[in-house]
Amino acid sequence: MILGDDFMLKRELYLERIRGFYDSDLVKILVGIRRCGKSVILNQIIEEIKEKKVDDSHIIYINFEYIEYEELRDYKELNKYIKDKIVDSKKYYIFLDEIQKVDKFEEVVNSLRASLNNVSIFITGSNSKLLSQELSSVLSGRYVLFNIYPLSYKEYILLTNNDPYKDETFWDYVKWGGLPNRCEFDSVVNIKDYLHSVFDSIILRDVVDRLGLKDTVLFDLLLQYIVDTTGREFSADNVINFLKKEGKSISTDTLYNYLDALCKALIIKKIYRYDIRGKGVLKTLNKYYMTDLGIAQIKNNNFEITKAFAIENIIYNELLIRGYDVYIGKTREGEIDFIANREDKKEYYQVAYLLADDKVCEREFGAYKGIDDNYPKYVLSLDKMDFTRNGVIHKNIIDWLMEDNK
Repeated sequence: MILGDDFMLKRELYLERIRGFYDSDLVKILVGIRRCGKSVILNQIIEEIKEKKVDDSHIIYINFEYIEYEELRDYKELNKYIKDKIVDSKKYYIFLDEIQKVDKFEEVVNSLRASLNNVSIFITGSNSKLLSQELSSVLSGRYVLFNIYPLSYKEYILLTNNDPYKDETFWDYVKWGGLPNRCEFDSVVNIKDYLHSVFDSIILRDVVDRLGLKDTVLFDLLLQYIVDTTGREFSADNVINFLKKEGKSISTDTLYNYLDALCKALIIKKIYRYDIRGKGVLKTLNKYYMTDLGIAQIKNNNFEITKAFAIENIIYNELLIRGYDVYIGKTREGEIDFIANREDKKEYYQVAYLLADDKVCEREFGAYKGIDDNYPKYVLSLDKMDFTRNGVIHKNIIDWLMEDNK
């Protein structure tokens, strides 16, 4: 695999969204799973700010994973450290990386924002503590949030220089996911070791400690179940019965606490149903998808059976990367895989591995019967032949993934 330096991959999709806020007094919050590339984006923002002839002394960068900043995990020490560095009225750019390691960090951020009129603050974090109501309350809407994801397929191609249309390239991405550093390794053993290290750091730091878990085997079995049923309708009863067969018991409340912890650690994402006819979000019969399929792979022993659902997961993640709010569509006839909304734009998506025969075509294209609005409707599959019909657009999945994000 030909691989450039991860820092050389300019993540333009995110930078384009953030640039307009470089000098804003709104706090810029970047949230994403560990090792998805948030620090890279921060460094790229710093480089662009330096290009505006900003002096190094006016750029304050602290990465709380570095041991030299350990004492600054005390919020009062952090506040003092930053304020001592602000010695004139020129603009200062403050970058606080992995800030969730600082207790009461929201108090520091709000104090700096409120007491100083010459600072632009950027913070990153690897769990949804940065999305908490407490943070929202303290900052009182004076922030802008950017969700950062593992590499899209197009970014993965730019990083690796691989041919996007080679089967081995596509399935490598589907199988091992988009965490940038895993692309450094060719050996399956090395890739697995790296992904296990990322997963273990997430579980130990963001889940086990926070919940005070004693039975990590039960928790691991629950995650295994979620991985094995990715993209399928979730049922608490089914999970409880599965765990019973494995000799483990769990209450419904504990089950949902564990699921909430996995969501807050950004390992999985919950997707809700949207009633197309009733025009409302339904809180039942939701599904879960993996934030990164590499993490799913190390917890999954039967990849071949789940290829179709893995592809569906890829499409879901790509829609999120493109900035859409995504729901499952409920119709009278059944369901649409995804409804994607962004501003005043709406699109419908059906996802299939291959349109193997007339029955499959009828199922995928027929899902749109009864939806008589004029929003674009797509069927995505790995077929190279164009099956577009009756106003429903068919696209090859790789063609779609390689499109410019609009």
